[in-house]
Amino acid sequence: MVLPFLSLYIDSFGNFSDQYVQHWSGWVFAITFVTAFIFSPIWGRFGDKFGRKKFLVIAAVGLSVSVFLMSFVTSVMQLFILRFFMGIFTGFISTSQALISTQTPKHLSGRVLGTLQTGSVSGSLLGPLFGGVLADYVGFAATFQLTSIPLILAAIFVFAGLKEYKLETNEETEMKFSRKEVIQHIIRHPMLLMIMFVSMFVQIAHFSIQPILALYVEELHGPVNLAFFSGLAFSITGLGNLLMARRWGRLADRIGYEKILVALLILSAVVYFPGAFVTNIWQLVILRFLLGVTIGGIIPVRTAYIRHAAPVSIQGEVLGYNMSLRFLGNIIGPALGGIIAGYLGISSVFFITSGLLLMSGFLLIITMQRHPKVINQYN
Repeated sequence: MVLPFLSLYIDSFGNFSDQYVQHWSGWVFAITFVTAFIFSPIWGRFGDKFGRKKFLVIAAVGLSVSVFLMSFVTSVMQLFILRFFMGIFTGFISTSQALISTQTPKHLSGRVLGTLQTGSVSGSLLGPLFGGVLADYVGFAATFQLTSIPLILAAIFVFAGLKEYKLETNEETEMKFSRKEVIQHIIRHPMLLMIMFVSMFVQIAHFSIQPILALYVEELHGPVNLAFFSGLAFSITGLGNLLMARRWGRLADRIGYEKILVALLILSAVVYFPGAFVTNIWQLVILRFLLGVTIGGIIPVRTAYIRHAAPVSIQGEVLGYNMSLRFLGNIIGPALGGIIAGYLGISSVFFITSGLLLMSGFLLIITMQRHPKVINQYN
C-alpha cells in the first residue's frame, strides 16, 4: 500500500532536487533488503527446525510495528533506519511458499504455488491502488498507520487459524544437513544454482524501476491525482499476475519448469523494453499489465523447481538462500535504478532491465544445454 508513494513521501520532508529524491528513493527502498538478505537463511533454518508458523507470526507483528512507526518520521534518515529494521521481518510470503510446498504433493507443486501466488498478487493488486487513494485523501502518515492493521490481522489469523503438520519421511529421517552441506548440495546441482542466481538478476531488473515509478508517472501524467495513478501503475501488474500465475504453474508441472522459466524471462524482456518509449500513462499501464502476465509466473515456477530439487528437510533453508539472493537483487536494483535515472534519465532504466532479463534467459538456456540430464528430471 505504501510503495507507490515512497518517493513522494521522501519529497514531502523538504525542498529537495529531483536527483536527491531519486537517489534516496532507491536507497530507502533497497535498505530493507540488506537485513532481509542476512536474515533469510537464518529464518529458513529456524523454520526447518522449529516450524514455519512461528516465524509467520513473528514476521507479521514485526512488519506491522515497523510500518506503523514510519508514519511518525520527519526525515529521510529516520525512514531509512526503519526500513532497515523492517528487513529483519521481511519474508512472510517466501516462508508461506516453503510451508505450502513441503505439504503439497510434488507433481502438484507448480499449480498449488501458483494459487498461492494468486493470493499474494491479489494483495499486490489491491494494496497499491488503495494506498494511492488513501494517500490522496488522508495523507501519507495515516496511510502508513492503516497499512499496519492488515499486517497485525495476518499475525492473528496465522496464530489462530493455521495448523502446521510436521512431515516425516524416510528421506527426512535419514538425511540431516549442516549449513555447509546445504550449500554444497546447491553447488553440486548446476541448474538449481543457476535458477537461484537468475532469481537475483530478475529482482535487479524488476526492482530497478520500482522506487522511481511514481516519478515516471508524474513525468507522463503530471501532478493531478499522482498517488492514485502511481498506485494504478503498480497494481495493474498484479492483475496480469493474478490472471496467469496459476496457469503458468500448471503448465510448468506438465511440460517442465526450466522451459517455462526460459520462456517467461524472454517474454518479460520483450515487454519491458517499450516502457522507455511511452508518451502517456495509459501506454505505461498496458505494458505493466503485460509485464504482470509474463513475470508473474516466475516466482511459483522457480519455487516449484526448488521443491523438487531439494530434500524436504532442507527446503526451508534452500528457499532461504534463494530469498537472500532475491533480496540481494532487491538491494542492487533500486540503487542501480536510482543512479541510472539520476544521470541518464528514467527511460534508460527500461533498457537495462530488459537486457538483464534477456541475459538471464540465455544463461538458463546455456546451463540446460551443458547439463541435459537435468531437463525433465523433476517433471
